[in-house]
Amino acid sequence: MKKLLGVLLLAFLAVGALHAQAVTSSVGAPVPRADVSSTQPVPVPAPAFNVDAATQAYMAELTPAQRASSDAYFEGGYWLIGWDLLVALGVAWLLLGTRLSARMRNLAERLTRWRWLQTAIYAAQYIVLTTLLTLPWSLYEGYFREHRYGLSNLSLGGWLGEQAKGLLVGLILGTLALVIIYAVIRRATRTWWLWGAGVALVFVIFVATIAPVYISPLFNTYKSLPDSPLKEQILSMARANGIPASDVYWFDASRQSKRISANVSGMFGTTRISLNDNLLKRSSPEEVKAVLGHEMGHYVLNHVYKGIVFFGIIIVLGFAFVRWGFGWAQRRWGERWQVRGVADVAGLPLIAALFAIFMFLMTPVNNTITRSMEAEADAFGLNAARQPDGFAQAAVQLSEYRKMHPGPVEEFMFFDHPSGWQRIHRAMVWKAEHLDDPQVRRQDAAIPPAAR
Repeated sequence: MKKLLGVLLLAFLAVGALHAQAVTSSVGAPVPRADVSSTQPVPVPAPAFNVDAATQAYMAELTPAQRASSDAYFEGGYWLIGWDLLVALGVAWLLLGTRLSARMRNLAERLTRWRWLQTAIYAAQYIVLTTLLTLPWSLYEGYFREHRYGLSNLSLGGWLGEQAKGLLVGLILGTLALVIIYAVIRRATRTWWLWGAGVALVFVIFVATIAPVYISPLFNTYKSLPDSPLKEQILSMARANGIPASDVYWFDASRQSKRISANVSGMFGTTRISLNDNLLKRSSPEEVKAVLGHEMGHYVLNHVYKGIVFFGIIIVLGFAFVRWGFGWAQRRWGERWQVRGVADVAGLPLIAALFAIFMFLMTPVNNTITRSMEAEADAFGLNAARQPDGFAQAAVQLSEYRKMHPGPVEEFMFFDHPSGWQRIHRAMVWKAEHLDDPQVRRQDAAIPPAAR
């Protein structure tokens, strides 16, 4: 798994100039010599364009084998959602049912009398232990399955190294978050779920702010994109749309995978435009500009802040669900698990399990929120970059790991982005409405004939 208000189209609508170039002659009865200067030119109408045929032309660029592979990969992800929940519940049951969680708490209490430090010691144990317990599942999901579909470039050692970095970041940030949240729970005994949700939301904002500058560089090397016409065009789009970025960065994502990606990330002065080397190597300048136009749309349309509001509500509802579920489970099994109450860190596995259940049930809601913002960014990017064919080609590339043409219920339930077919079709609709634009017409040389 951003961005923002006001939609500024690029100041590019030179329709008047196009009109002048499209004129051939006036039509009708002969005009007296003295009136020739007042003759009104008539523009040549744009050629007919079939949106459905153009969409199908891009879809036909994928072979049946490629479609079958991407469908199998994406549809397999539906089952992973359920298996992820079962793994989370299994780990929670193991820690609670064997009273291992209670013993971890007892160890922390023997080591120190300070409550916040007891929480920190327990949190560190919990993060390390759950990472190790879920490692076999993570290996399948993140390494073997990705290699099976040809999406990962990491060796096993490289993948384990990435996991170690993630564990280190999780230890620092996760421990800090849990210390603060449990301090709130102990102080606000009745309204802890509201205050806890607030702390969690503030922490999410904090991580989103520091991630581009302090976290992302731990996993990839970021460098300034060398000066080029493409870089200047990207910065021109940024300036035209009020994005406070003075440079464009590229990062070496090809170390990890073959996926193309870009982002406009950060808040409160940490905003930066980044694109990965896969996008640079595998995509045309038109595709790069289309992708960056989409990412700028997230920023300009305030999707980060809207996302904070939407998911903030979900976090509050999640804490409310945990409050109810924890009380019910505590009454039934609390004594057996040796969990003293919600303020007892030994109950963290139960909180994690309840959150996993809640987020599983909220999957369609979360996907719909994200998918709606992605569709808005698509529309913004088409207007900003004015590269409908570049956008369609990028959607074809993304088909390597996204199903292109799902059913409506399937898309509603499982897609956090519009489907590839939807994105191509919308791009072709946009193109059909801009056929008199010389920039759009110039793109035709490198696209499928039926999409011209």
